Amino acid sequence: MSPTERWQAVLARDRRFDGAFVYAVRSTGIYCRPSCASRRPRRTQVTFYPIPEAAEREGYRACRRCHPADAPGHDPAVTLVRDAARAIAAGQRPQGDSRRLARAFKRVLGITPRAYAEARRVGRFKQELKRRKQVSPALYEAGYGSSSRVYERTHAHLGMTPATYAKGGVGVGIAYTTVATALGRLLVAATERGVCRVALGDTDAALEAELIAEFPAARVVQDKSGKLAGSVSAILAYLDGREPDLDLPLDIRATAFQRRAWQELQKIPFGQTRTYAEIARRIGQPKAARAVARACATNPAALIIPCHRVVRGNGDFGGYRWGVERKEALLENEASR
Repeated sequence: MSPTERWQAVLARDRRFDGAFVYAVRSTGIYCRPSCASRRPRRTQVTFYPIPEAAEREGYRACRRCHPADAPGHDPAVTLVRDAARAIAAGQRPQGDSRRLARAFKRVLGITPRAYAEARRVGRFKQELKRRKQVSPALYEAGYGSSSRVYERTHAHLGMTPATYAKGGVGVGIAYTTVATALGRLLVAATERGVCRVALGDTDAALEAELIAEFPAARVVQDKSGKLAGSVSAILAYLDGREPDLDLPLDIRATAFQRRAWQELQKIPFGQTRTYAEIARRIGQPKAARAVARACATNPAALIIPCHRVVRGNGDFGGYRWGVERKEALLENEASR
């Protein structure tokens, strides 16, 4: 199913798709089954996941109203992956044929069982850091055997040392500003090293809340000195069709895979598109189209990293972190110019 089809199922509260996917809401931190009777969120706040365990790996909690983790699956591969994911969460080795399991994981989640296990461990480590505020107890609770191993494994995921992350980004200075555009409100934020976030939304309050949610202890201040004026002007010029290439310094945190995918997105010419599968082939991982889609969904710098230029193989727009309607408008604007 495309993201558009999934969203239509959510809007219709279609019970036929319970067990086929879940949707998670960033503003609440909760994930639900498609038929959940809860109030519908804004589309820009929603991310879809093929199985509940994938949503939980990203830190979302199950809805107590619809109990999405209890919905039976209809696809044998999904059932196989869910059973293995539960075993991994319990610290056990998944049972069954390893090749079959690897194929199922790649089809359902786009990653290997080993990559899933490591991502879940990193997620657990991050949660424990925020809860305990101390590195040593958190690393052992997450299953790491030594501090050297945890620094090696998690640095790419956190973008800073574990101790700094545990303190909510204390010591990190971020300046931001918001302006109006034809696509809604635009937020631009930067550290001393470069732009760390470009986001589109409906209100300043929602954009500001998302900015500080990950690192509540960082020094997040509104830019009143004009420090971001150059970056904002360049982005507005792009939206007006006067600046086809946005070449701004970035300070973004990414895994090795995300970084390769985002660098490839920046090579897509203005007015053109590529498919998720094409990007996967260009970075040397032809079977990682789903992982490319997830990298697009987690892109922190809209427009500078033009994830809106990536579409599905059948021509469907696919998803967009800041709303499919905005993606459509961006592509139409580029095509017309």
